[in-house]
Amino acid sequence: MDLLRWLFDAQIPVGGSVLILREVLGNIFGLASAFGGMRRKVWAWPVGILGNLLLLTVFLGNVFGSATPATLWGQAGRQVIFIAVAAYGWRRWQQGRTAGGGSTAVVPQWAGNRTRLLLAGAMVAGTMALTPLFGALGSYPPVWADAWTFVGSLLATYGMARGWTEFWLTWVAVDIVGVPLLFSAGYYASAFMYLFYGFFTLAGFFVWWNACRRAAQAAGRDEDRHAAVETAFPDPRVKL
Repeated sequence: MDLLRWLFDAQIPVGGSVLILREVLGNIFGLASAFGGMRRKVWAWPVGILGNLLLLTVFLGNVFGSATPATLWGQAGRQVIFIAVAAYGWRRWQQGRTAGGGSTAVVPQWAGNRTRLLLAGAMVAGTMALTPLFGALGSYPPVWADAWTFVGSLLATYGMARGWTEFWLTWVAVDIVGVPLLFSAGYYASAFMYLFYGFFTLAGFFVWWNACRRAAQAAGRDEDRHAAVETAFPDPRVKL
């Protein structure tokens, strides 16, 4: 209990203000999870869940006696959603690694134009639907920004679980809105970390893009080899 109390009370002095230790640790776990996701490692999911649990206590503000009184219901709620979707992604990637027999758990793929349109529509519609709800709950303004980061984070995490390369760009869209919101609300550790995430997610997008290209090239070579074998050794059951 003493360790838990220390974790909840610990702060890091920075200039004339303080950073919440739970916020710093939660974002470090989040960064480690993003790095694992870039490398397509299953351990990215449980590490991310640990970070979500820590950040949940942070963004609930006064509920847990946070040094920063602003309560961001969207930021807090998305930690809960993260945990649920991460459990799905953890299971899906574990199955993929078992089936593939390799160290990576998923083969990146493009979502396709139809799915992209659905994701964009869900982003806008979800933000419009949740903004009044978060406003009624007393979320920090501008409330639409809190709703945007919530919906975008959910879609990005789901896209990562499915192995869609576009999920990295969804994170970029989240960071563009989320960073200014976090700075204005006084969550400086998270704001700086999300600012770094913006560059990191762009790098992750190009890493997965290259992986998609290599997978397509490998599939093309396999098809060529199969065609060559069929030509050299035709099926004897087929009558000429």
